[in-house]
Amino acid sequence: MMLDIMTVPKKEDAIHKAWMYRVLEAIADDNQLASLLYFKGGTCASMLGWLDRFSVDLDFDFSGDKKDILKTRKELENIFSKLGLTVKDKSKIGIQYFLKYETPNSKRNILKIDITFPIIKSSQYESVRFLEIDRFLTSQTKETMFAHKLVAVLDRFEKTGGIAGRDIYDIHYFFMNNFDYNISVIEERRKVLVKDFFISLFNFIDKKVTDKIISEDLNSLLSYEKFNQIRKVLKRETLTLIKDEIKRIENN
Repeated sequence: MMLDIMTVPKKEDAIHKAWMYRVLEAIADDNQLASLLYFKGGTCASMLGWLDRFSVDLDFDFSGDKKDILKTRKELENIFSKLGLTVKDKSKIGIQYFLKYETPNSKRNILKIDITFPIIKSSQYESVRFLEIDRFLTSQTKETMFAHKLVAVLDRFEKTGGIAGRDIYDIHYFFMNNFDYNISVIEERRKVLVKDFFISLFNFIDKKVTDKIISEDLNSLLSYEKFNQIRKVLKRETLTLIKDEIKRIENN
């Protein structure tokens, strides 16, 4: 049995979590949206018990065609309006929203929804029941999610110049829990063999990821105890895990 175990490090996180779940329920209850939006990312992984940190965004893959985008945006905006969410900003091209919800005395009141198009052909999906909202959603498989998380480190930097400490944490967590990854996803997205990808990933983390980056991104997503336990060893252990994976690939 899969258990929904998304933690809430701070009191206001419970409010944010409740709003994420309202949106997810509405999407799952809309047959058209549920058929087009495939759940993924940190929130999905946390809800399925694959990840032990808090996550603040809702991420999806879009399985439809370009002609479906406008209709999907209209349907989503109708849902946001019914829920009482205010669209503070949105993409003029794709499907991305920054939604504001009303909450007293809380620093966090923006919910980001990011929907990726086109879909990566190698990605694999399955219909899964999310217990806390008692709904079925199509979501990335564990192996597909791990592969995308591995690639996200380099892709994020190339596209935005940014580095997310949560990406490093997630990679470490997936490795430590002996998750498999979808090799085809990595090779399709990066256009290199998986061994060469891991060498590039190792060099990038070694040179670019700092303790400051790790601390700034993770301290709001983990409990105080967990954050202090992992922050000083995260980079070193992640590099060791990647190095061991490169050796394993070489020996196969």
